[in-house]
This record gives sequence, structure tokens and C-alpha cells, in this order.
Amino acid sequence: MSLSRSPSPVLGGGWASPGLNLPSSGRSSPSKGNTGSNGTPVMWESARMKNTGASGYPSFSTNNQGFISKHMRRISSSLPRFNANQYVEKDKTPGGRWSVQNVPLLGRLRGIMARMGRKMKIRLLLVLLFIVSMIIFFNSPLLYYWRRASWLGGGEKFVIILAANVGGGVMEWKGAREWAIERDSVKNKKKYAATWGYNLEIIDMSTKKRYAHEWRESWEKVDFIRTSFRKYPKAEWIWWLDLNTFVMEPSYSLQEHIFNQLGKNTYRDINEYNPLNISHPVTDGYLDESSKSPVGDGNQKSINLVLSQDCSGFNLGSFFVRRSTWTDRLLDVWWDPVAYEQKHMEWEHKEQDALEQLYIAQPWIRKHTAFLPQRKVNSFPTGACGDHGYDPKFHYNSKDRDFLVNMAGCEWGRDCWGEMYNFRELSYYLNRSLWERFKEDLVAAVWLKLTGQKVKL
Repeated sequence: MSLSRSPSPVLGGGWASPGLNLPSSGRSSPSKGNTGSNGTPVMWESARMKNTGASGYPSFSTNNQGFISKHMRRISSSLPRFNANQYVEKDKTPGGRWSVQNVPLLGRLRGIMARMGRKMKIRLLLVLLFIVSMIIFFNSPLLYYWRRASWLGGGEKFVIILAANVGGGVMEWKGAREWAIERDSVKNKKKYAATWGYNLEIIDMSTKKRYAHEWRESWEKVDFIRTSFRKYPKAEWIWWLDLNTFVMEPSYSLQEHIFNQLGKNTYRDINEYNPLNISHPVTDGYLDESSKSPVGDGNQKSINLVLSQDCSGFNLGSFFVRRSTWTDRLLDVWWDPVAYEQKHMEWEHKEQDALEQLYIAQPWIRKHTAFLPQRKVNSFPTGACGDHGYDPKFHYNSKDRDFLVNMAGCEWGRDCWGEMYNFRELSYYLNRSLWERFKEDLVAAVWLKLTGQKVKL
């Protein structure tokens, strides 16, 4: 018969469980009840060992009474206690997402780049290279050379001649206002020429005695044009400007504004606007068909002289001449001292009246001449060209952003310096950058309301 429990190895019998060997039991076998002789529940040895944490080898068990255990309990009791109800992870938001506030920007960028695919990285690199190259291009001399090259922007094909009139007039020297006008006008033309890569020739229109018996003030522009063609052999067009002119829109290039579509921007039939009542076209029988035609041969490549007309006729404050054999002939005839000797007392506007006479008398000049609407390249202030107020045919309009204003005749009863100053400030106001608009329209306005003082930023 097998025993349900292992017999005690102790001599005299008994059970391994101590509760079964009590002297009061008087028995060598377990009692039927579950309580001891004193009425307390029987504690089995296996349960006791689990509660005490014994390893099954009582001889080596310390029951958590060793030196190390005691000191470990002291150290652990001195540490701050953990409160699970008040603990929140600092790296997570209440919604459970990780917070990026403590993550450095470089780390975030690295994380974004790590999640990108190879193709996306290549595309992003190409975009960055393009942006950097554009910034370098538009903020370096490369832009100037690009616009100036004849096979790219074509800027070197144009020469701007500015009549500076450094010595004053024929009989008088310039005062402070005249010097201020010249300074602003020269600065304006230098900036415009540098923007688009054009050649700028500032000439001294001081009266010089070309011949022993004459003073040709303003007639010398003909001679200076011829000299400039020799000085700039790559130049195709020369743009003459009087001193009392101001480029209002420096963002307009001559190519885009006029010459890329010269045929559409000009008219060759003077009957479209004919303040001089010139009979046109000429109908003499000995002339060829292009000379008899009101528009010449109709080809824009045959246009060699471009000018505008004001209320009195031809205006040479702003006009263009193209390099050609025809132009050489025109300049020779125009500068002819015989014509000057015979007519200079009758021609009030000097070289301007001389050109009008040549246009009327010489059919070969008409078929190579074209006219621009005046406000295209030679707008007038409101006070010029009549006393009837604003005329949309002649006078400058800021809403239409006219290209250039010519203060012609300001020395006769008008304030040249006042007009130059007003147009200079208006040009700056119309062409401000976004940053300048932000400073002046917002920051300066807020400062004025807060302090009552005007400030120029």
C-alpha cells in the first residue's frame, strides 16, 4: 500500500509536516480535522516556505535578515516615492503624441530627410539648386553681362546720349537749381543704363565755336550722334535725351517697350496725327512706289528714324536713330552749314525746325521715318503744350505708368526744379519694392499714429 505522503526520515516515524507530530495528538497519522490541538489552522510547510521566500534549503536561508538586505531596504526607503496618479510623460502630449518642442530643428530636418525616398531627395536637391542659382544670378554682375551681351539681352546695341550742358548756356552760368536738375537727371540715366546694360554717353553741350561766324547751340546734337556711332561700333540704335527728361519706369527695357515690335508700336503715315498739316504722301511721278506710299515699304527693318510729335510738331527731346547708310546721309544734310546760314534766323526751334523742313522737302527721308505716340516715349507735364489742362494725348499719366517724362519748355514760366523733384519722388513711389512698401505704408504709418511724428525709413 503506497502512502499518500512521504514518511518522515526521523527515527520513530511521523510526518514531515510539523503539525502532524504534535505530542497532544497521540497518533502517528494525520488527524481528520483541519485544525490543530489549540484550535488554530494547520500551516503546511510548503505554504510557510512560500510566504517566507525560502529557496528550499533552510540551512542557507536568511529570511531577509542579512547585512545587504537590511541596507538595501534603508536605501530604497530614503528614495522619493512614486505617485502613479500624478505622473505624466514629459515627451508626450496629453493626446498621446510625441511633442516636438524639445526636439532640435536639425534633428527634425534629419528625421524628415530620413523618411524621404531617393527620388524625392533628388527632386528637392534640384529645386534648391535652382533657387540658389537664381538668387546668385539676380544679385551679381552676371545679370548685367547677360542683358548687355548682343547675342543674349542685346544691351550693347543701344547707346543713350544725354545732353548734360555742363557749362550752362550761351551767355550765363548755371545756378544751384540747374546743377540739382543735372545731378538728378544724370543719376537717373546712369541707373537705367546700368540696369539693362546700355551704353551711356554724357556729353558736354557747352557752346563751342565750330565755325568762325556761328554759335550752334543745340545743333551740335547732330554732330554728337555721328561721333557716337564711331565710338561704339557695335551700337545699332542711339537714343538722344535732353537734360530735362526723367525715366519714370526703369523696369521697362527699350527692347520690350519699343523695338521687339517696332512696326506695331509706331506709325509711318503722318496723317494719323499731323499738327503741321504736312501734305502726305508725295505724288510726284518720278518717285518710286515706296516713296509714294504713305507707309513706305511697310517693312519695320527700313525704319531708321523714330521720333514723336507734340502739339507743335516734331519733338527731339527724345528720339532714336539707327546705324545705316541712310542715317549717314541724313546727318550730313542736317548738319549742312549752308542750310543753317540761310535759315537759322527763321527756325525758332533750330535743329528741330531743320528736320521738319527736310521731312517736307525730301521724299527719301519720309519713307524711312516712323513716329511713336508721344506718351510712349516722351510724355509732357500737365503745364506743357497748351493751357487747357490735362490732355491724354500729350500729358503724363501715372495710372498708365508712362515710360518717360520730358519737362520741355519748363524754363519759360515754369519751375524746372520743382517738376524734376516731383517726378523723381513719384517714380520712386511707383517703383518701390515690397519691403519698402511694408516699411513706409505700414510701419511708418503706425509710428505716425502712435507718436504723431513722421519718420522716413
